[in-house]
Amino acid sequence: MLVAGKACLILALVICLYGIGASLYGARTGRLEWVASGRRAVYALAGTALVAFVILEAAFMRSDFSFVLVTTHSSTTTPAFYRATAVWSSQEGSLLLWLTLLALWSSLILFATRRRLREIAPYATAVLLGLGAFFAFLLVFLESPFDRVIGTPPAEGAGLNPLLRHPSMMIHPPMLYSGYTLFAVPFAFAVGALVARRLNADWIRSTRPFTLGAWFFLGVGIVLGARWSYSELGWGGYWAWDPVENASLMPWLTGTAFLHSVMIQEKRGMLKTWNVSLVLATGVLAILGTFLVRSGILDSIHAFGASTLGVPFLILIVAMIAGSIFLVASRAAELRSEHRLDSLLSREAVFLLNNLVLVLLCVAIWWGTFFPLISEAITGRRASIGPPWFDRFTVPLTLALVLLSGIGPLIAWRRATAANLRRNFTAPIGVGVAALTIALLAGGGSQPDAMIMFTLAGFVLGAVGQELTRGVRARRVMAREPLPVALVSLIRRNRRRYGGYLVHAGMAVLFVGIAASSSFADERDVELTPGQSTRVGGYEIEYVRPTSDVVAASNGRLERIDFGAVLRVTRDGRTTELRTERSYFPSSAPMLGPVSRFFEGEATSEVGLDAGVRRDVWVSVAPDTRRLEPRVKEGDEVFAAADESGQVGAGERDAFLAEALRGLVRSYTDDPPPATFRLLVSPMVTWIWIGALIVFAGGLIALWPSPRTVGRRVTAAYAARVGREARVPV
Repeated sequence: MLVAGKACLILALVICLYGIGASLYGARTGRLEWVASGRRAVYALAGTALVAFVILEAAFMRSDFSFVLVTTHSSTTTPAFYRATAVWSSQEGSLLLWLTLLALWSSLILFATRRRLREIAPYATAVLLGLGAFFAFLLVFLESPFDRVIGTPPAEGAGLNPLLRHPSMMIHPPMLYSGYTLFAVPFAFAVGALVARRLNADWIRSTRPFTLGAWFFLGVGIVLGARWSYSELGWGGYWAWDPVENASLMPWLTGTAFLHSVMIQEKRGMLKTWNVSLVLATGVLAILGTFLVRSGILDSIHAFGASTLGVPFLILIVAMIAGSIFLVASRAAELRSEHRLDSLLSREAVFLLNNLVLVLLCVAIWWGTFFPLISEAITGRRASIGPPWFDRFTVPLTLALVLLSGIGPLIAWRRATAANLRRNFTAPIGVGVAALTIALLAGGGSQPDAMIMFTLAGFVLGAVGQELTRGVRARRVMAREPLPVALVSLIRRNRRRYGGYLVHAGMAVLFVGIAASSSFADERDVELTPGQSTRVGGYEIEYVRPTSDVVAASNGRLERIDFGAVLRVTRDGRTTELRTERSYFPSSAPMLGPVSRFFEGEATSEVGLDAGVRRDVWVSVAPDTRRLEPRVKEGDEVFAAADESGQVGAGERDAFLAEALRGLVRSYTDDPPPATFRLLVSPMVTWIWIGALIVFAGGLIALWPSPRTVGRRVTAAYAARVGREARVPV
């Protein structure tokens, strides 16, 4: 199977190189058979990459330790779900997933446009195959997932990184990669449109579902990563402005800007240069996000660490940037707008301002992310930028963004009148004022940024509610439908519009959760012994008792040591018990050896969480393992003495170590040392996840094809078939 997997990757590289040549030759000579051959090369790439991925997946599922990758990232004791998803926990596996997804999405768009965009598609095919060739080259020559273990394969693997043993974390990477690879589709067609000088909105309409899909999947990946950080890392937050977090957010911001501004080009033929530049920038940023994970140039808990892939990715990014600048500059005349902005009081102007804010957010995040490298290049010293710096720039821009997202649905195209403004803005402004009043009465006046956000979020929700109410009312009058039927019919017939409105409402809810949880959180780090208590955010939190455990896998191998605590949380007569623990894993596999190996390896946190609509109570524990060092040392000495004397054979090591560890955990619970707790009471964190669900529901509605669109496609396909049959001689 190793040979078959390697053969698939080599064949994939050859297919990419052939397809690039065939597509470009067909485009330059006008020979359609070569264009079709290039398109079929993409289908072949999808097949070979998928076969290679299935081979690797099967190796993980059956724990085939002749694969180096399986040995280093899985074990027989790893649960089946995590074995299935451990493929992309490695650098090699994630690169193969990237290539597979890219090939599948490319096949889908090229099949959908096989009878359209005939002048653009060959160049887009060459670009997509060029990206495929890059990743295939990495997999063949630099990071092969099909390397064989030298000598006899081990009986056991190292196991999956403990930090990745979380459901959302294993779904998070495929969502991100789907977003990154889907953004490659509009990037490739933008390049094709520029090269072919076909710069109308046809290519935008054809690739819109892929752009929306990229925006959707990347957004889901970002939220899942935030949820993992909140519930697994044990530091108390959901966003740390980590370089890899930022790298995923930047293309999402520019992609969001494009989805807004492209409506202006479709309606009025404006912003062609801006739109194509946004698409190209988003494609580059998607590759940049992949680069940051794999280069090791910036420290991140999400990155694979230092590797040899930094230089190849840097060359690709520079080539993409240089090519994009050249194409846009050389096509400036064809990209000239057909109309000009009629008024600053218009939906076009609001969309343009919305775009500028989104791009400024992206620029600020890019600068803060890469500032350590910039400072090192200039001064020789690597400076760091923390969350306060990001907050200083992103908070006012986010406030402006929320305001514009409420104004956009209310203001008219081309030019708004005073009567229009008064009629459309009165009710939403009233809702915003009501939201501010409620927040002030709740005692939030000490945080002006949060008060502004609550006001603007109320304004956005009022605007969306007003537009939805007006649409349903008009639908009921015209179609004489009951209220629920009218609501469903309205959304079905205007999926893109009302899906977008729902996204705006969800973002407002999400930002309310962020503003409340970051501005009004009460956090304390405190050292407690059993029986002691403290107050945080109006809650009485008591350390009831310690917990400890030695966890063995199904085959008897020792897997980890858990040290935790039970805490009693009391407020207004309501009592809840929360459990939190810190798990220690051995430093290497197989999981045998001295006690100290468990404290030299990975450690993960399981937080205690009482989540609610009003607030979350969040606790994590950091056991004082320094107090256990004498006991750990004693266990190591006993183990070493028994091992040297031959008393501990290979088959008895686990039992011996288990006894030593159980003695250690008994001593921890019988005579517990003080433990350090991080205690956090955060209001309205749940509204972040509720807002995200609303956003994604709106995205799905906008992404789902409307009946009219499907009907037009079926009609066009039928007409094309009839036309072909009419040309066949009898």
